[in-house]
Amino acid sequence: MCQICARSCQPAPGEKGYCGLRKNQAGKINNLAGIPARGLLEYYYDPLPTNCVSDFVCPVKKKDPLYQRKSNLAVFYGACVLNCHFCQNWHYRSLTESLKPLYSASELAGKVDDSTACICFFGGDPAPQVPHAIATVRRALKRKPDLTICWETSGLLRKVFLQKMITYSLLNDGTIKFDLKAFNREIYYALTGADNKAVLDNFRLCAKVGREKNVTLAVASTLLVPGYIEAEEVFAIASFIADQDPNIPYSLLGFHPSFQMQDLPPTSRRQAEACYQAAREVGLKRIKLGNTHLFN
Repeated sequence: MCQICARSCQPAPGEKGYCGLRKNQAGKINNLAGIPARGLLEYYYDPLPTNCVSDFVCPVKKKDPLYQRKSNLAVFYGACVLNCHFCQNWHYRSLTESLKPLYSASELAGKVDDSTACICFFGGDPAPQVPHAIATVRRALKRKPDLTICWETSGLLRKVFLQKMITYSLLNDGTIKFDLKAFNREIYYALTGADNKAVLDNFRLCAKVGREKNVTLAVASTLLVPGYIEAEEVFAIASFIADQDPNIPYSLLGFHPSFQMQDLPPTSRRQAEACYQAAREVGLKRIKLGNTHLFN
């Protein structure tokens, strides 16, 4: 059984796990990537301010509104633990299939330079490669102790790894953005092919730590998929978030036709406004409409 993400895959001999990075070879799980020696990813330097989903609560901006020509080291991991029919970054699959490019944690940490203010791990999802990400963070912080560490994830990972992510994000006001795709278990499964129990449990933990330390740690986002994620479902998600802490930032993102849902229309402005009002109704205080240029 694989011990990395919350799916706990048990691939048959000769087969790969769900993320495509672990293979059962003669009864033993072999890591093809996602470990400190081999991370499957692309990286680039993103000038700040960037288009991060959590930009409206950016800790780097809070420290330095002018950014002083700083950049974000954006780490795009090439694997995922879900199969979202609406995936907006589905091209990560080409990396999973080819299993390249590969960078060790030391190589990636070496990309941190004097202008790097923060690292953001996203993808795909850092969840199936979180051992590589954590090893990178350890090395990067030795090079530059004031680095802000942020994450964008489905949240479908084991608590032991989430706790390490929390530890490193807390050092310099980093955030962990959870993609809360749906609250209703059936809707979540229909859209992603997975159960959301571990996601919600992990969000509770992250929110609890942020609340107790009085910092912005947990951030949430939801993609407004027409016909699936309407005001009623956003109300349920927002209620869940508010039960943890009404100060948790929540971003409602515009959808555009992509991957296996190319027959759907973009999010309408009417849908977005109704969802925004639903989130406000439950008492959330920090709500943002994102990707507004996509609204139809």
